Amino acid sequence: MKKINVALVRLIQFVVFVVFIFVVTAYFGALILLPLDAVSLLIKLMTLIGIHGFIGALIAVPTVAYLCLMVYKTPTLCKMIIDTGIELAKTGKTKVEAFNEIAVAVKG
Repeated sequence: MKKINVALVRLIQFVVFVVFIFVVTAYFGALILLPLDAVSLLIKLMTLIGIHGFIGALIAVPTVAYLCLMVYKTPTLCKMIIDTGIELAKTGKTKVEAFNEIAVAVKG
């Protein structure tokens, strides 16, 4: 019975690990994809207005790059965004390691 309990704890530990890996990957992936989505939406908006897609891209890319530069130059905003993702990863590591103590308690 103890082996089943330990296996169950390890399974739940693995599920928590996978969930936190997914969340951290999604967080940092969203940071990369957000400017690309803004470029895409601006190109579509300019196409709706009547500007050709290529000309819209020539306007949208520098516009989004300028907005990203403003975010980067804001004193603590960029550091706070990165630190939030790193804290999320540290929290996941702590929660996954907490299962080791539970597994030892179940074995003993």
